[in-house]
Amino acid sequence: MANFGPRETSPNISVGLPTERDILTRRYDLVEQMQFLYVRVVRARDLPPCAPYVEVRLGNYKGTIDRFFQRTSFPVWNQVFAFEKDRIQDLNLEVVVRDRMVTPHAIVGRVRFLVPDAPKRVPPESPLAPQWYKLEDQNGTLLVSGDVMLAVWMGTQADEFFPQAWLSNSTSISIDTVAYTYSKVYILPTLWYLRVNVIQAQDLLLRFHPESSDLFVQVDLGRLRLRTSFSKKKNPNPLWNEDLMFVAQEPFKESLVISVEQGTLADHVSLGKCVIPLKNVDKRLDGGGVASRWYNLDKPGPSVIDPSQEVVFASKFNARISLDGAYHVLDEHTEYCSDFRASAKKLWRPSIGVLELGLLKASGLEPMNMGARTHAYCVAKYGPKWVRTRTIVDSLSPVWNEQYMWEVYDPYTVITIAVFHNNQLDAENRARGAMDTLMGKIRIRLSMLERGKIYTHSYPLICLQPSGVKKMGEIHLALRFSWPFWSFLNVHQFYILPLFPRHHYIFPLSPTQIDNLRNQAAHVTSLRLSSAEPPLHREVVFDMLDVRSAMWSMRKGQATLRRIKNLMGGFVSLWKWLEDVRYWKNPLTTFLFYSLCIVVLLFPKPILPLGIFYPFFLGSKCYFKRPKQPPYIDAELSCLDAASPDDLEEEFDMFPSQCEGERLRRRYDRLRAIGGTAQRMANEVATMGERLQSLRSWRDPRATTLFLMFCCVSYIVTIIFPARFIIFLWITFYLRHPRFRSVLPSIPQNFLMRMPSKRTLIL
Repeated sequence: MANFGPRETSPNISVGLPTERDILTRRYDLVEQMQFLYVRVVRARDLPPCAPYVEVRLGNYKGTIDRFFQRTSFPVWNQVFAFEKDRIQDLNLEVVVRDRMVTPHAIVGRVRFLVPDAPKRVPPESPLAPQWYKLEDQNGTLLVSGDVMLAVWMGTQADEFFPQAWLSNSTSISIDTVAYTYSKVYILPTLWYLRVNVIQAQDLLLRFHPESSDLFVQVDLGRLRLRTSFSKKKNPNPLWNEDLMFVAQEPFKESLVISVEQGTLADHVSLGKCVIPLKNVDKRLDGGGVASRWYNLDKPGPSVIDPSQEVVFASKFNARISLDGAYHVLDEHTEYCSDFRASAKKLWRPSIGVLELGLLKASGLEPMNMGARTHAYCVAKYGPKWVRTRTIVDSLSPVWNEQYMWEVYDPYTVITIAVFHNNQLDAENRARGAMDTLMGKIRIRLSMLERGKIYTHSYPLICLQPSGVKKMGEIHLALRFSWPFWSFLNVHQFYILPLFPRHHYIFPLSPTQIDNLRNQAAHVTSLRLSSAEPPLHREVVFDMLDVRSAMWSMRKGQATLRRIKNLMGGFVSLWKWLEDVRYWKNPLTTFLFYSLCIVVLLFPKPILPLGIFYPFFLGSKCYFKRPKQPPYIDAELSCLDAASPDDLEEEFDMFPSQCEGERLRRRYDRLRAIGGTAQRMANEVATMGERLQSLRSWRDPRATTLFLMFCCVSYIVTIIFPARFIIFLWITFYLRHPRFRSVLPSIPQNFLMRMPSKRTLIL
């Protein structure tokens, strides 16, 4: 695998540090400025009876606005075209109105411009007002009737019309598809945890005999449904006292549907239903409790036990429902979370700075379609703000040069950036539900960035596919994390504050609840973004949030084991060195170490200061080796080269598994072998702990007696002899020459190995 590391890039950008006043207003100083010729076609009037459509021609580029299939004299298009100045090969711009009802499509009229005559506009100037232009025929003669409203100007990618413009490199696609190429900024609504504490119900009119069925509560919020366990009291007054947690989004327009069910999970009927609008639910912003309430259930049908019984009352349902705004709703793993704020805005701290990201370009992309074509766009996520660049059509080296900004509330956060191939530009692909393809993803932690420094690097796009790992190209970024001088203390203060809001520690959620709620949050986010225009589909959201990160993978298991080995490598090396010293592999080293121990024993005061100074020395030494750029995907640490085809097939398998037969049996057997190894290691640890506990438990009376006698003798020895003398004897005994050692285990090891454990009590 060659050249997977980042490389320096040199875009033509400003390197000045933004001042405190303009830190939130500066734009496009991290990317190269691109010049575009903008053509805004608004509408036409007084056309002869026709089915008009517009062609915008500039050299080899031609864009068509084709929206009217019936005759009209006053069409409205309101479409903007953007032609990149560096690719303009003709100085004549033509806007042609044609009639689709005549074959071949006859020219109704046209308007011509010279590109050098187009005025220049730079935001924040007001938009250029469109004007009426008289149509002329092919000979240049003005028509008696027929005008078109246009605006033509030269601008940059900072123009407010740029995100919705039909770019010149996209004129080969239809107008129905061009919306899928637009750049977009998505702001997600604030997510809250909804806690439903199901307590009990009273006066239920049962539909079946209570001994032959079960009672449980079913709660629906939108498309999500959760259920309680079966009540142990099978009577008209069941009791549950269980918590069900949901993820709700502002402005809380949905309703909570609670239904008491009787039967089995597969076949059950409703005994009563209650609909509670979320806007009426109490909000909890502190540790205070929420009072439980009784809700009336809808009157059930006639009783099966006594059909003649008349229902003259409504069953009651008792629950404690609250919107917990003091939690932070997790939608991604903690290690690469981009926001830790609580849901309630009243609990937010002020922002500490600004993160600026310049998405420059990509290079060397792999072809993703037939004909060596790739339609690449980039997605970046930080906090509730998602951004999507425009799609560059049919390019293996797309240039975006788009810049975005985020307010930062915590430096220990991560921005996620990914490149996707757009599969929505073909109507057949959209019809069969084709998904956008991930080409690579990187994550950058803000705490690793220096204040005001611009990081301009190219990062490899490494993608794991069922066929193996592949480098899909490189992405070039410019990044800057800035904050005012007076926020210096605030930025450093975060290192002593809790990572999550205090509610997470006062009322902690279980790991199972956190995983379920994280999946719910990802589902809510995907529904929201997939309904936008242009949409970010479910696969894009799930790839950005890394929803499948908790799934088992042999490759990830090997990577975790390698991380543990790397972490323990220093301790293992120290232990091996001590063993070499102990067994006199190098007599001079053993003698010097023994002398050092004696000196430390005689003069113990410098031990604590030297122990504190040593980490300072190591940190100062590593300062000159500090990384110069943010880290990137480590292919070796990820065990990408060591993954077998069977491992990759298992990693890309869905849950529940889509495999069957011999492949599924082979995976299951391998997982059993891994589980057996882990079980054996855990069993050894548990056995050793139980043997230590048995020293005082009198399960072996003779062993406990010997242990207590040893403790008494040791107590008397420590009183009579000074501690330095005892430590001196222990060090001398530990470093004794190998000729005075035995190959057999020591007495303490023999004694501990004979202690009983609970392993013999397991069936």
